[in-house]
Amino acid sequence: MSGIYSERHTLEKTESASETANEPVKKVATAEVKESVAVNKMRTEFAALAVNEAFARAAAAAFFSRLDPTVEELTEIKTAVSEAVSNAVIHGYQGGSADKTVVMECEYENSGIIKIAVSDCGVGIKDVEEARRPLFTTGDAEERSGMGFTVMESFMDRVAVESEEGKGTRVTLIKSLDISYYGV
Repeated sequence: MSGIYSERHTLEKTESASETANEPVKKVATAEVKESVAVNKMRTEFAALAVNEAFARAAAAAFFSRLDPTVEELTEIKTAVSEAVSNAVIHGYQGGSADKTVVMECEYENSGIIKIAVSDCGVGIKDVEEARRPLFTTGDAEERSGMGFTVMESFMDRVAVESEEGKGTRVTLIKSLDISYYGV
């Protein structure tokens, strides 16, 4: 995996000059962004254990704290990460294992878009559309609510799921933050 998105970008510089008889020439350079640019990214791997869900939440929260999100936005990010990691551990690795790995990649762009990808090399999802239906679960129906994807979708702007049986699953969570507030 080469990252969550392409890092191509184009910046244009413009100059403006103020010239009068008594005023020195001032040159001001400004950058106009033509498309989103990666500002920062991180990748972490951890054992596929339920206790590491808290680590993933904290790592994502710490990474995105630079953006100064609201408490509500941070809670939504942490909750969606929890659901994605829980799915990887409980369903991908059928209960978790210290010798199996979950990978979490986080990135943010200058446009204020944040992206989080949670990947496993577990059993995969047989039917992604069915798995995304509310109340569907492959786990114990008495212990699992089947609301993981529904929760992720309610807190993120977009949730993409790529999966192949026997090879694993990658869940990408995308959310747009107000960059005018964050000043990225």
